Amino acid sequence: MWLDTHCHLDACEFQGASLAVAQTASEKGVSGIVIPAVHPSNFDTVAGLARQRSDCFYALGIHPMYVPDAHENDLLALRSRVGQLMSAPDNPGRFVAIGEIGLDFFVPELTQSPLREKQEFFYSEQLKLARDFGLPVLLHVRRSQDAILKYLRRIKVPGGIAHAFNGSQQQAQTFIDLGFKLGFGGAMTYTRALQIRRLATQLPLTALVLETDAPDLSPSWLHPTINSPAELPQIGAVLAELRGLTLEQVATQTSANACEVLPRMRIG
Repeated sequence: MWLDTHCHLDACEFQGASLAVAQTASEKGVSGIVIPAVHPSNFDTVAGLARQRSDCFYALGIHPMYVPDAHENDLLALRSRVGQLMSAPDNPGRFVAIGEIGLDFFVPELTQSPLREKQEFFYSEQLKLARDFGLPVLLHVRRSQDAILKYLRRIKVPGGIAHAFNGSQQQAQTFIDLGFKLGFGGAMTYTRALQIRRLATQLPLTALVLETDAPDLSPSWLHPTINSPAELPQIGAVLAELRGLTLEQVATQTSANACEVLPRMRIG
């Protein structure tokens, strides 16, 4: 069993064929796909996809790259929606986390005032939301690991996933100590990605989850074409090779890790 813990299945790159893409992934052995929202405008879409397939799950949040166009009322609406979902008796197993949230210090304009401060405000408010409802978070941590961790120390959430992790060994350990798993995907498949491959080899396997971030972060054999959740088993095979493990060992442990950190997710 393979679990894709981060896949933008609703993306326009899939040209309206999202359900077919998920079916192809299922036929390749992917038993679960987590679809994170990025903005209130796609909340209904990701929820709708999850309702249509028993192997799809979703998260709700405002991505840092969408913060410039977001308003404080969006945070209030998100809190209200999460409250409704958490009190709905027929919902367990579909809505699993707050995400994709976080900080992006790679895009230059997002690092300048006032957008940096706005990013941090939306991130901290969504962490408080996760804390208040006891939900894990799916974190965007592009060149922002230390700032992300600063807020996690202040606002205690029940863990989550540091998506597309590319930090230091020390930062990785801090995330782990705070109850987080680290997401590895297509970047790990490039031989030149020495730091990521080193981390994938040396970190405890119990701390790792697999992801595609499809349609982005294509593995080496697809570059420069779009990524797909069907690639997850082959990405997992790269991790198995790096660690000298069998496919079954990697699939079993990374899937168990995902279920541990996203306890609302029901597989099978």
